[in-house]
Amino acid sequence: MQSLVFFLFRLFAALPLRLLHRIAHFWGGLAFYILREDRDRIRANLQTAALPSGDEAVKTILRETAKGGLELPVAFFRRPEEIEALFKAVHGWEHVGQALAEGRGLLFITPHLGSYDLAGRYISQRLPFPLTAMYKPPKIKAFDAVMQAGRVRGKGKTAPTNIQGVKQIIKTLRAGEAAIVLPDHVPAPEEGGDGVWAPFFGRPAYTMTLAGKLAQVKNVAAFFFCGERLPNGQGFVLHIEPLRGTLNGDKAHDARIINENTEYWIRRFPQQYLFAYNRYKQPAGAPEPPAAAE
Repeated sequence: MQSLVFFLFRLFAALPLRLLHRIAHFWGGLAFYILREDRDRIRANLQTAALPSGDEAVKTILRETAKGGLELPVAFFRRPEEIEALFKAVHGWEHVGQALAEGRGLLFITPHLGSYDLAGRYISQRLPFPLTAMYKPPKIKAFDAVMQAGRVRGKGKTAPTNIQGVKQIIKTLRAGEAAIVLPDHVPAPEEGGDGVWAPFFGRPAYTMTLAGKLAQVKNVAAFFFCGERLPNGQGFVLHIEPLRGTLNGDKAHDARIINENTEYWIRRFPQQYLFAYNRYKQPAGAPEPPAAAE
């Protein structure tokens, strides 16, 4: 099984990006008719976010999601210089350059938006030190082996999504290096994940507190970023901006700030967000959401 997965990933990694996106366009369109649960969740999440939620909008989301899936082999197995060549423009690197000049640790935050794995790989290649990404292993071990092999190469490192991984990330940031975290994962209290209910597009969502905590580690600069996917397989554009708003150490306040930043980036590139993700679920061990409690 593992050998087959490695073979398929390397095969897809060798295909031109334009062809990969055409395949994904077909698969995503087909998924609209097959994956009813995903289709309905996307539509509901779009409506919650006050975004267009008709059939074409949902199909577009599914097609962009499929593109993101087929971009993983590219991120995992193409040479660094080939990945760099896929990025046609970079906006906001001057913020990173300033933080580097000041000797600060770098926290890069990105939602499930655009091509975040490719963007992370691109960022890691431009930094003078390793970049560590928090990583939740998939349930299928064969996929875990492929993803670890793809992410832990060059300057890339991973940290597990548990207390040991959090300590590793904090140590990395305090050492003046870089880390990536995705703020829209729903934390699992039974696995040690800390979260609070905070508004996300006006609806309570169980939100991790980790991103806010890491952003307040001493001498750390926090940035949001997105690897925008260009149409017709033309490549990508990297966007980087400092975190908006002021964190103060209060979990609820900081989670709201993180969610507001996430909303801002989703509204910029709504078609490229993973709206099929169940962002509003109540994980086991979490308290009742505010509305239910009332």
